[in-house]
Amino acid sequence: MRRMRFLLIATSVIGLLHAYIGMRLLSPLDWPRLAVWLSWFVLALSALLQPLAFMARAGLHSAWRDVLSWVAMTVMGVFSTMLVLTLLRDVLLLAASGLQATYLLSVDKHALEQQSAMLVLLATLTISILGFISARRTARVVHISVPLKTLPTALHGFKIVQLTDIHIGPTIKQGYLSRIVQQVNSLEADLIAITGDLVDGRVHDLAHHTAPLANLQSRYGSYFVTGNHEYYSGALPWIQELERLGVKVLLNEHVVITHQLAPLVIAGVTDYTAGHFYDDHQSDPMAAVRGAPAEAPKILLAHQPRSAHSAQAAGFDLQLSGHTHGGQFWPWQYAVPLQQPFVAGLYRLHTLWVYVSRGTGYWGPPNRFGSPSEITCLTLITA
Repeated sequence: MRRMRFLLIATSVIGLLHAYIGMRLLSPLDWPRLAVWLSWFVLALSALLQPLAFMARAGLHSAWRDVLSWVAMTVMGVFSTMLVLTLLRDVLLLAASGLQATYLLSVDKHALEQQSAMLVLLATLTISILGFISARRTARVVHISVPLKTLPTALHGFKIVQLTDIHIGPTIKQGYLSRIVQQVNSLEADLIAITGDLVDGRVHDLAHHTAPLANLQSRYGSYFVTGNHEYYSGALPWIQELERLGVKVLLNEHVVITHQLAPLVIAGVTDYTAGHFYDDHQSDPMAAVRGAPAEAPKILLAHQPRSAHSAQAAGFDLQLSGHTHGGQFWPWQYAVPLQQPFVAGLYRLHTLWVYVSRGTGYWGPPNRFGSPSEITCLTLITA
């Protein structure tokens, strides 16, 4: 009952927002009546598809679920961009109207409304196409050097490749992941870190598509920490499946790697919200580092950047995170700071370096306009 009430409210809100877009963009256009009615039909279809994708997924064959998800998620991205641009257009039109009322500006109001409506439609189309191409291509490699004061000379040049937020699920499948694995293996990493949100779905649906992870190659292996989407998808079976694939899952614990006789601590915590799902999965950086050699550099894998304050207090030198997607597509990068202290890139928090990846895949809309996906190659260097 609660779910139905939520879907009813969501459908109503989405419908009203689509009506707002239609009234603001279609009314000023001198299009043939048929073109206008077709545009209204497309808006109505978009308004129905988005909630329908969530309501109908459970009762459909997997192939139809994926098709519905593809269409609904793509439409959601287009709608999101068009809504933001329509709101921005209205603000600018209001400003122009104010300037005209004070005789600071003289414009043809109808022409301005018509041209700006067309501009919104063209900009939405352009952003959606470019964002789709960016989302579906294999993530680029981003090279980052991280200077650590505690780094022994023997560990200078140690190479960690980070993957995060791939979101294998309705629109990201085995082929997409295989291309990522191939790119990672070409980097000849010392260690591979996967910082959560690997999947969006159950093990029995996606095990075939995560199988390429078994082909990851590095000197000291692959390590994984849970993200919030693992808990939505059944974290415990996924932990077992990843271990079966040869990926070590770190649950508030650490391993010590000895490279050329120098120790390096690789620790991992469960997702920041994991305690809401399982009492014994409460994220705890202090527990993750307990018993580690004091003199060794300490690196923490933590899905969400907001683990950083606890990581700094626990004495870590570097934290690798994801979760934010760098906002994924414009303009949502400006909303990320409302929840997370860092958006994307390398940051300094007192004695702790924090690197936040934009993610190696995407979630929801196949759109990455202004925030490209990445495979991060981090090289440790002596400060």
